[in-house]
Amino acid sequence: MQDRFDNPGRTRWRRSAALLVPVAVVAGAIVLGMANGAVAASFAVSGQTFKVSASELQGTGFVQYGGVAREVDGKEHPVAVTGIREARLFDLCQSVKTPGLPVVLTINAGGGGRPATASNLLIDAESLEGDAVFKNINIGQDASTLQGGPDGAQGPRKGFGQQADAVTIKNLRQVARSTQAGTFNLTGLRLKVNVGAAARECF
Repeated sequence: MQDRFDNPGRTRWRRSAALLVPVAVVAGAIVLGMANGAVAASFAVSGQTFKVSASELQGTGFVQYGGVAREVDGKEHPVAVTGIREARLFDLCQSVKTPGLPVVLTINAGGGGRPATASNLLIDAESLEGDAVFKNINIGQDASTLQGGPDGAQGPRKGFGQQADAVTIKNLRQVARSTQAGTFNLTGLRLKVNVGAAARECF
């Protein structure tokens, strides 16, 4: 899974930004997070997922741990909670499909070399893919001791966690349950409802 060591303190991973350790370990960490009541989003999530893509994400203050997103009726979804203190997203696309209908809502921003920016970004992800480089990463840290990400971005005691000083992910492809941020600056925002043949998601 590891591509190469570029130099001390820098690790390059391919096609595995969210799953940095064997699948069984991540699954166990998420189950432990659920057992300890590690609620991810601070709000009730909808019953739908949405897709996010970007040509590149640059972030500082990265943390990740297992958690659970809850719907208003109490239904739970295991997620990988990803926190980034400061993020820049180039060629951002977000899409959500209307169930049972050929309708897709898309949001585009951060094009033309003017990235979208976010502070204290928290994402409840079900999957994440891309070509990622992490700087000074700790893997297997107790999730309750994570300090590098947004304030309060910590998992349950003895839960699996990881953190890094910085992360760059190219060709980002993500399926998420929720996103929240202290500030989200969408440069060149374009929102569109796509119907019929034009109802295509970000990927």
